[in-house]
Amino acid sequence: MLKNQTIKIGRNDPCPCGSGKKYKRCCLNAKNPKPVNIEKLYQQKYGIRLKQPKDIEGIRASGRLVIETLDLMEENIRPGVTTEQLNTIAQEFADNHHAVSAPLNYRGFPKSICTSINEVICHGIPEDRALVDGDIVNVDITLIYNGYYADANKTFFVGTPGPDARKIVHVAAESLKQAMTMLVPGNTLGDIGWAIQQYAEDADCSVVREFVGHGVGFEFHEPPHVPHYGKKGTGILLVPGMVFTVEPMINLGTARLFVADDNWTAITADRELSAQFEQTFVITEDGFESLTPYAL
Repeated sequence: MLKNQTIKIGRNDPCPCGSGKKYKRCCLNAKNPKPVNIEKLYQQKYGIRLKQPKDIEGIRASGRLVIETLDLMEENIRPGVTTEQLNTIAQEFADNHHAVSAPLNYRGFPKSICTSINEVICHGIPEDRALVDGDIVNVDITLIYNGYYADANKTFFVGTPGPDARKIVHVAAESLKQAMTMLVPGNTLGDIGWAIQQYAEDADCSVVREFVGHGVGFEFHEPPHVPHYGKKGTGILLVPGMVFTVEPMINLGTARLFVADDNWTAITADRELSAQFEQTFVITEDGFESLTPYAL
């Protein structure tokens, strides 16, 4: 596998056998190289901690609560409701289920969820602003349950959507579906970004570059970064046990953005609509499983 460069190992990289020595001083020229230890290799080379079955079950349990929270958001989203009210509902649900909101106080973020309306791309802060008919709102939920993190978001219609709202929400959801076709051992992170970019740009939309998916499970944000644009066949090879989010942010207009004075709220530069869908995935022996599954 290594000689065919399926996994590229440099001379000065940690040896894939997991010895902790450099490759050149261990198995590079050995007559009988030791077996590859993928778990140690990925941690030493990329900082990626592959998850064991018990870890995956823990993330799955957290993911179930995330999805229940998103379902609760959908039940309550309607014209006249404020994003602060949604935040309160989500926090009370977490408290009642012995879960912890990961965003709350994370690097100073002041609320339990992110609520991003219309031209807000991500990291919108809940406030007393009431939703109005025709809005779209993305709600991003990350919970910690029994020490494990799971992360997902959805974009919802408020009342009756207009044609632009219908288009951007459809393209964002389909972008995530396209990404899921790439979640197979042996594919790469670049394949995921390529699939999203090809679909979104063919639909005359743009892909945000500044914010990416990420490893998750033991921590809120772990390696690797998962860009939503890229070239086929590039980037880290997908192997069983990798757990990460894919969360394409798709804009109706330009991909350019700015961040508001609160240092969190990311907004499209041209004030056109933006939508996003996110799930947490684990790579399995023959494909993937969503640990935060919902219909797209």
